[in-house]
Amino acid sequence: MIPRGTQTLAVIGAQEDRRSLQDDYEPLWTHRSTEMIRVLLVLLVLGSAGGRRARGQRAQTPESFPLDFTAVEGNMESFMTQVKNLAQSLYPCSTQKLDQEMKLRFLRNSSVTCNDGSPAGYYIKESRGSRRWLMFLEGGWYCFSKHTCDSRYETMRRLMSSSKWPPARTGTGILSSQPEENPHWWNANTVFVPYCSSDVWSGSRAKTDQSDYAFMGSQIIQEVVKELVTKGLDGAKVLLLAGSSAGGTGVLLNVDRVSELLEDLGLGSVQVRGLVDSGWFLDHKQYRWTDCIDTISCAPTEAIKRGVGFWSSVVPERCSRVYHGEDWNCFFGYKVQPTLKRPVFVVQWLFDEAQLMVDNVHLTGQPVQEGQWRYIQNLGSELRNTLKSVPAMFAPACLSHEIITRSYWMDIHVKGTSLPRALQCWDRSLRHHGNSSGIAQAPPRGCPLHLIDSCPWPHCNPTCPSIREQLTGQEMSVIQFLTHLGFDVQRVAQQQGMEPHKLLGMLSNGS
Repeated sequence: MIPRGTQTLAVIGAQEDRRSLQDDYEPLWTHRSTEMIRVLLVLLVLGSAGGRRARGQRAQTPESFPLDFTAVEGNMESFMTQVKNLAQSLYPCSTQKLDQEMKLRFLRNSSVTCNDGSPAGYYIKESRGSRRWLMFLEGGWYCFSKHTCDSRYETMRRLMSSSKWPPARTGTGILSSQPEENPHWWNANTVFVPYCSSDVWSGSRAKTDQSDYAFMGSQIIQEVVKELVTKGLDGAKVLLLAGSSAGGTGVLLNVDRVSELLEDLGLGSVQVRGLVDSGWFLDHKQYRWTDCIDTISCAPTEAIKRGVGFWSSVVPERCSRVYHGEDWNCFFGYKVQPTLKRPVFVVQWLFDEAQLMVDNVHLTGQPVQEGQWRYIQNLGSELRNTLKSVPAMFAPACLSHEIITRSYWMDIHVKGTSLPRALQCWDRSLRHHGNSSGIAQAPPRGCPLHLIDSCPWPHCNPTCPSIREQLTGQEMSVIQFLTHLGFDVQRVAQQQGMEPHKLLGMLSNGS
């Protein structure tokens, strides 16, 4: 069900797109607009013919109906302007009948493979006429040793092999082709790259007789980009490299390399940007240390240190130089982002479920202990500190993981601004930004780029995704959720010097 106001937002977004992004599309009188006007005139003719048949004048043979422009000869320019505007307004309606699915294509270069040697590939939905491209990197953890990769192959084979990939996929969130769900990027050329390399999109190691698995995430991205050039990327104005979770970290590792590849191919005019969703991990101390025996419990720092050599990882050159060859540092957003040349927008939950999981803070079962509660709050504070210098970001105080491909991604707000709106503001600020990380233009008034919640608890933002109780499946209120986490209303109210009922009211409205 479409939330109230979404259709209005979609219309407003479409109007703003036409005003601020006209140069992202081919000139108006290209095949799309010309075709729409031709269809419009045909409809006028058929309408006239239908009316005559309805009055009993059944046509036995095709008839021609000369178009009489006598009435508008004195103001032809105004008439054609109205026709063009009508064609533009009809175009979104006509697209609803088009195929909305992304179709699978395997890479022509068969030497670039998934972990098990099966061919890597991508899904694509072309939007002819659009000069904007969105390339999305899927997430899904990683493995960093033969033992962890063997276990992953048994339990999550789809993330290591293309053998059972479906022939088509339908996009959601920012990958959706429906303007109601995706008001700003719905008409872009959309590419979904499945994750099957288990290396955070960093590897360059082929499968051999001596090694059981290939780790070629970095090379998969390069090959996909090369193939997209033959499908229209050579005429692009903007390429947005996006990703969630491990895919988000993959964006940080590859956005500069993708831009450099296009420059080497003579396509330096394509503006390459990055969108990082839930890939801004911290390398801090775990709540409870455990041996690094599996992916979930192993501290991110230790897992990445082991993985970098195992995967033969490739990281941004400038970051590698900053950290003197200790490339594992470049997998953590707050360390690699300052070294990047291309602009990046960061989307990060302040209380990321994946971060808490690898930190060994488990929120299921019994309420959390006081030490865990303090650790969770400190996580939010640490994330805020690492995001302070990021020019463009969106950080809600929610407990969740991934957002940009969720159907509800429009519903989350920070300080009254939705994520799609924040991305549009960022896009507009970069219109004349070029292909570098220099200072972007200031966005229009009322168009914020740096959005971060200041409230200190998980789900203190009232627009956070709903939480369901694990056993019953029933939705939990914010107060019920915090109580489950071990939040002591009486004690916290006393610490804050206020009445408990006032604190409850603040929690309920997200203050």
